[in-house]
Amino acid sequence: MKKIIIIIFTAFGFSTLTNAQSLDDYFKLAAENNPGLQAKYKSFEAAMQKVTQVSSLPDPNLSFGYFVSPVETRVGPQRARFSLTQMFPWFGTLKAQEDAATLMADAKYQEFLDARNKLYYQVSASYYPLYELQKLISIEEENQRILSSYKEIATIQFQNDKGSMVDVLRVDIMLKDATTNLSILEQKQKPLVTRFNKLLNRSDDDNIVVQDSLFTFSLPANYRKDSLLASNPILDELELKIEASKASEQAAIKQGLPKLGVGMDYVIVGQRTDMSVPDNGKDVFMPMVSVSLPIFRRKYKAAQKEAQLMQESYSLQREEATNRLTSSYDMIWFEIQQQVELIQLYEEQIKESGQSLNLLFSAYSNSGKDFEEVLRMQQQILKYQKMKATALSEYNIAIAEMDYITAKSK
Repeated sequence: MKKIIIIIFTAFGFSTLTNAQSLDDYFKLAAENNPGLQAKYKSFEAAMQKVTQVSSLPDPNLSFGYFVSPVETRVGPQRARFSLTQMFPWFGTLKAQEDAATLMADAKYQEFLDARNKLYYQVSASYYPLYELQKLISIEEENQRILSSYKEIATIQFQNDKGSMVDVLRVDIMLKDATTNLSILEQKQKPLVTRFNKLLNRSDDDNIVVQDSLFTFSLPANYRKDSLLASNPILDELELKIEASKASEQAAIKQGLPKLGVGMDYVIVGQRTDMSVPDNGKDVFMPMVSVSLPIFRRKYKAAQKEAQLMQESYSLQREEATNRLTSSYDMIWFEIQQQVELIQLYEEQIKESGQSLNLLFSAYSNSGKDFEEVLRMQQQILKYQKMKATALSEYNIAIAEMDYITAKSK
């Protein structure tokens, strides 16, 4: 009784361990660790720093001059001069530049969101082949066990003069094929594991927990189609870039207007010793106002034209992205429906082939004849089981791709 209890608790502990990490857990790990995604976020943070830069006034200018040969004036010789000037761009220029930088930063954030969603899809597209491989290995191992039992039965039938030695050799050949297939499948595991772990930025051989079973589920017609073009980071990024280009155009227009400057000159004056005059040796303070003359217009017109062309470019990119998403949706939806039908077909074929195998095996047990048909039916079941595992993997990958293009949040 104690042994039974220990086995039960051990099995429960193992089950808890294997279920400790789900696909959602791997999404979280990828989002936290993937360097490509982190780079996208750093790019967004860098773009945010641009906002402060373009919305700030230019630095004031401070100059100092010393009169090597003092300039005599009525109140005394000028010794040194200090000048301080602050330029101000035309009204609204800084605000336009700030708007453009803010919108571009928002576009960078949308680019980050799309990269995150794409990473989730890549994780799924690397995860489900691991399920498929695990299933194929399990099926091939089961096939080996069945063929081994068939070899024993065929040998017994031959010894009892109810079968042929050819039957034993046939099974032996198929066992060798199964052994080779199993070896190839096991070798395939390493590159798949490495690819998955690298998306999570982990060691090549870190353990991966893969769920035991996959299922299809009923999807409504036009699944998530209403989300395809609404709140999609790809389209939102381009829309924000269009608005940023409009703000850049306004900033270019305002940069072509005069800049205003205010400042002061402070002159240090020495005292006259040859005579006494009013304000003798009094320093000079002189407020100043300056205006820039933007007479070289070509650079301002070029900046406006650049912003206009970028608006057209982003608009065309958005139109192209809309067309691509729409066509991708239809292709992915077809893929999903195709895999559902194939899975249903394979399940029916497995069931009916299993019934046929039972009948053939019963007949062979009694007569020792048609063993080749038994083997053929067994291999047909094996083929359908493998095709079902592949179809389940492809189905779930297609669902993940659909979630990506429709910007489904996890």
